[in-house]
Amino acid sequence: MKSYLSLIPISARMHRRQNRMTLSCIIFSVFLVTAIFTLADMGIRMERIRLLEKHEGLTMQDMAGTTMGQTLFPIAALLSVLILFAGVLMISGSINSNVAQRTRFFGMMRCIGMSKKQIILFVRLEALNWCRTAIPTGVVLGTAASWAACAGLRFLVREEFSQIPLFGVSPTGIASGSIMGVLTVLIAAGAPARRASRVSPVTAVSGNAYTSSPVHRAAGTRFLPIETSLGIHHAVSARKNLLLMTGSFALSIILFLSFSVLVDCVQYLMPQLSSTPDLHISADSGGNSVDGTLAENLRHIDGVGQVYGRRSAFGLPMRTAEDASVQSCDLISFDEYDLDCLAKDGLLKRGSKISKVYGDSGCVLAVLSEDSLLEPGDKIWIGEEELEIAGLLKYDLFSSDGSAGDTVTLIASGDTFTRLTGASGYSLLMVQLDRNAGDETVEKVRQAVPDQYAFHDDRGQSTAGTYTAFLFCVYGFLLIIALVAALNIINSISMSVSARAEQYSAMRAVGMDERQIAGMIAAEAFTYACSGYATGCAAGLLLHRSLYRILIETHFPQAAYAFPAASLLIILLFVAGSTAAAVYGPVKRVCQCSVITGTWGQ
Repeated sequence: MKSYLSLIPISARMHRRQNRMTLSCIIFSVFLVTAIFTLADMGIRMERIRLLEKHEGLTMQDMAGTTMGQTLFPIAALLSVLILFAGVLMISGSINSNVAQRTRFFGMMRCIGMSKKQIILFVRLEALNWCRTAIPTGVVLGTAASWAACAGLRFLVREEFSQIPLFGVSPTGIASGSIMGVLTVLIAAGAPARRASRVSPVTAVSGNAYTSSPVHRAAGTRFLPIETSLGIHHAVSARKNLLLMTGSFALSIILFLSFSVLVDCVQYLMPQLSSTPDLHISADSGGNSVDGTLAENLRHIDGVGQVYGRRSAFGLPMRTAEDASVQSCDLISFDEYDLDCLAKDGLLKRGSKISKVYGDSGCVLAVLSEDSLLEPGDKIWIGEEELEIAGLLKYDLFSSDGSAGDTVTLIASGDTFTRLTGASGYSLLMVQLDRNAGDETVEKVRQAVPDQYAFHDDRGQSTAGTYTAFLFCVYGFLLIIALVAALNIINSISMSVSARAEQYSAMRAVGMDERQIAGMIAAEAFTYACSGYATGCAAGLLLHRSLYRILIETHFPQAAYAFPAASLLIILLFVAGSTAAAVYGPVKRVCQCSVITGTWGQ
């Protein structure tokens, strides 16, 4: 052996099993950054292809000035910073655990003359040695994942993503992933390297560098079994470690709650209503002049899914029981399918009874301004006809911003509308096509529509593809946060247990069995989990509420904040499951630990 650095590949082979988690963390970070920047690059290429069809001589400077060019790479850079931060936490925790399990090795190196600087260099080079296999693996997986995502966008989402490249190789993605991998490892290895350099040669030869703090009072065992009390005592006695572990849990919860706001934001930006038509027919002359028999004719065309229409009457006189003065209202009819969609999309306020609106019932739904005093069950009069308000809509479907104006809008069934106004024709006839219907079906519908009606193809205005892509990205990132949280929890608990190897060996030596050891470690882990969950939820809910107000309520007046009970339950189940999974490995290692030396079994 010419140099102590020759020990690095030898150590890597000797501790291949223990290094799997660290390698997984590095691969995961490189994979994410490579996939994100490759997808951003493919998006830019898709935009370039689209613009070249319209403009010749397009340069990269022109591409940089487009909205997509100014959006994709900054978003990718922001996500990479978040991944860097999460990756440093994961890899640092993993290397810390690795160092804690090899304190005897570093102590022996100090005993034979290795300096603190050499120990630090050794740990950093050892971490970089892992990059030789982790970075290429992460780059390959990230590129393959971007190909799969591009294929999904092109063949499943289609629409505006129909020109995205399928098997593009991005030098930007590869370089970004590689640089991020090296940078993350160097930053993450800093603290563990310094920790390894501080191992005392005297204490390290015993196999563990953990020095317990003085015990001022015994763990309470009045209400809990001894192993549970000891586990909780271990968690709360080391305040610095408790704060670090609590912060580790809380950070993941805060990130999850913060990014969950984006799901609501996407739904408000691009609402996907079940009643959105692919085609619509209206009368050039206006009014309710579209023949009702046309709807029945269109339903018999192959490829047509739903045909439904609306009638409208504006400026009708209306009175309420509280106010005898006459005010103006607009009355719009919804067919049965249209009414079904209101309930399906959750557009009705609590207490609404839409079942009372169907048929010639004399009941209507209302869209009211915030200062209106009308409630479900109230009576109104249009002319001499008495109507009951069966429910209220959450926002105005017929305004651009969702806010109701001064005029009350009422929604009635077709039968009720015809009885009140005498009009049986439609002002608007809407058609939804089957999923597999193509241009041939559209042409058949066009030919069936008389010339006096205006025919409109709305398929190009659909935002379903973009909405699906955004949701895919948001849920994908939430999944990433969940995986980061799981790895972080596993690493943190493993590191905490590794630091107490000597204590666990002593407890086994005085008669504690494997079941009690498992109970003690589980109690310690779930103490960290409970503390982190409480802290993360408290801080995360405040940030969740602030982000909702900034991103949604400021721009969408109809938005109403709802407590994220479902998200908190998902987080609780996830934290509990991750903690339970994190306990398994350390318990197995402790049970294999030598009672005499306190070293881990192989």
